[in-house]
Amino acid sequence: METTRHFTATTYVVNDGECLLHDHERLGMLLPPGGHLDRDELPRDAALREIREETGLEVTLLEPETSVTADFGRELAPAEHTMLYDVDAFDGEVAHQHIDFVYYSEAANRDLAPDDDERRADCWRWFSPDDLRTHEAVTEEVVTLGIEAIERVEFQQ
Repeated sequence: METTRHFTATTYVVNDGECLLHDHERLGMLLPPGGHLDRDELPRDAALREIREETGLEVTLLEPETSVTADFGRELAPAEHTMLYDVDAFDGEVAHQHIDFVYYSEAANRDLAPDDDERRADCWRWFSPDDLRTHEAVTEEVVTLGIEAIERVEFQQ
């Protein structure tokens, strides 16, 4: 069986020491905003688009240091993390995977205004580090990355 892979971008949005998560209907877990890259998109552009569509927030992505110059291209600012997720498996073989570019960002406010075809604003909730650690629907990975995002944003200030 051939494994297909799609690129996705996920962003942990932080404001006032808390990160934003929503109840993902299909997966039944709390997740930050994110989704698939369009064919013509770079990962950071997709991350910003997904945040705007899903939450209506304008955010600032944390800027990592880059230093490589190239005669025939340019260095893309890296994600905080790049994850590989098995999405579908059949008979012990992985059929579909997501290569997920994970970013951290800071929102200037909490004024949620999702696009009409997205989850309503009341489906989103802000989580402190303690909330992340104690909520039963938050996976260990989301706890780790959510707290790391909060700490990174607070360190930037």
